[in-house]
Amino acid sequence: MIDMMGAGEFSGVSIRATMAFKAEADSGVAGRDEWSYTPAVGVGPLRFGMTVDEVVEAAEMLGQTMVSDCARDHAIFSPTWKVEVRRRGATPSPPAVTTYVSQAVGLFCIVADAVYGPQVVYDGIPLVGRDLSELESDAIAYAEAKDVPFRYTPEGYAGPDDPGVVMRGQPVGPVLRSRPLFMVTRDGANTEWDSMPSEEYRLNGATA
Repeated sequence: MIDMMGAGEFSGVSIRATMAFKAEADSGVAGRDEWSYTPAVGVGPLRFGMTVDEVVEAAEMLGQTMVSDCARDHAIFSPTWKVEVRRRGATPSPPAVTTYVSQAVGLFCIVADAVYGPQVVYDGIPLVGRDLSELESDAIAYAEAKDVPFRYTPEGYAGPDDPGVVMRGQPVGPVLRSRPLFMVTRDGANTEWDSMPSEEYRLNGATA
């Protein structure tokens, strides 16, 4: 059963996440602190609807934050800010988590970096930093075993049948790995896919 970004859900899922800051050879995920993910509510200490100040305060336990303005590519969207969270340490690293906050609706998008970000396990299926072909195989096997749908994004990436999880691809070495966005719809948008920040469109295909 396949859902091309349609409505639906995994039944009885247990969703947990772990924060990852150091790379391993296979998937780039290590040093984990557990988080939780609740659809339409948030991930870890981050809750959809938070203001920029609230996101920065909640992220202090994770690392250093940097706030910047997002380009306003569509007039329908209100001003938006990007809050990047990097682990503390002497060696600079890419953001482990990137969040996007709209003036109209607050925090609407939480992004897990494929190498440094949270490893979200959706009913036993790890979503972050996965070889996308392996993730697709797992999603198909799960759907067949549980008799539930799964979904492909318009870009052809497979993931759980949850409208709040938008799967993207992030090159890590020679492998394209999963970079999920956990989202709710933003001001004026009909779907999470329509709500995706333009910065994330640009990141798709960038090397890690």
